[in-house]
Amino acid sequence: MEVFNLPLETIYLYGLIGSGILTILYMFFADVAHFDGPDYLNPVIILAFVTIFSASGYLLEKLTSIQYLLIIGISVLIAIILVTFLNVFILIPLSNAEESLVYKESDLRGRIGAVITAIPADGYGEVMIESISGRIAKPATSFDRVPIDNGTKVLVVDIKDGVLQVSSHQEIETYLL
Repeated sequence: MEVFNLPLETIYLYGLIGSGILTILYMFFADVAHFDGPDYLNPVIILAFVTIFSASGYLLEKLTSIQYLLIIGISVLIAIILVTFLNVFILIPLSNAEESLVYKESDLRGRIGAVITAIPADGYGEVMIESISGRIAKPATSFDRVPIDNGTKVLVVDIKDGVLQVSSHQEIETYLL
């Protein structure tokens, strides 16, 4: 069969090449064109569907003598199954893993850490904070303008320009009593 004076296998091949090029472009520019819509309209899923549909249609058209409507049906079925597997087993776990490893600096406020580089009264040191995804080391200054020694437990009071403002955890306990 021909559509627009082109054989179907040529149309499948053009679709495969076009979706492959768009997939590569999307990989490079995905951060610029961020998608915030429903999952079923995700460009990755749509491009994967078109790529798999075109590839299976081209192969079935080229290698078999099945009627074109049956080839379209089989290609759609193959594409739906593979895209579903792609979404369930790769895309959803990756999106959940990415979110679990990310933290905002405001989330560090109120956390307890340990000084790994002594903090002078009016200078910078370094604090290590333990988290579920690992350790976070950040520059720190003394909130109370008193020196804090290595190994001291500290409380993160505030964050300014990426620098933690901390107070000795023992001092906080005495204030509460």
